[in-house]
Amino acid sequence: MFSKSIRRIHMYLALFLVPWVLMYALSTIVMNHRHFFQEWYHHEPTEWTLEREIPYTATFAPDTKRWIVADQILSDLEIEGSHRANGRLDRTITITRNNTVTPQRITYDPKKQTLKIENQTFRANVFLEQMHRRRGYNQSYFTDDLWAITVDLFILSTLLWVASGLWMWWELKVTRKWGAVSMISGIALFTLFLFTI
Repeated sequence: MFSKSIRRIHMYLALFLVPWVLMYALSTIVMNHRHFFQEWYHHEPTEWTLEREIPYTATFAPDTKRWIVADQILSDLEIEGSHRANGRLDRTITITRNNTVTPQRITYDPKKQTLKIENQTFRANVFLEQMHRRRGYNQSYFTDDLWAITVDLFILSTLLWVASGLWMWWELKVTRKWGAVSMISGIALFTLFLFTI
């Protein structure tokens, strides 16, 4: 009964992990062969296309922090969400609104009192790298925390998947020899890389 439960857990975890395993596998291919994808796009940077430029007459005190300005602008545009802000209020502030499919860049020019809103052109390799590096718990938004919780569950599920695989390997006596060879080979290769790269 216990062994049957282990096999079921192993199978269902594998099915549950399919989207994450595919995403991390494909994004790692992109990151490991970045030069190929750069050549594919002729080493040109990702393009931003202008969506609109609008007047923006909000008034901020000179010492207002840029993240407060960014929060206010995104709220006024009704596109609150995960973002980062760069620049200074006496020059320009650039807000990058994170979106896995179409990130947006909002440039605030206090002197001209304008907002320039641009959308990033979709590229599969950029999308995959952004998904791979996406983090949670550092933004005050529910969906970012939910993503982080899901990634933590992915990590836990992977550990359980490995543990259940080890159990099944040891339980089947006919697989012990070649299973041991496989595991020892993997550990040896990993150790070699650990001390040589």
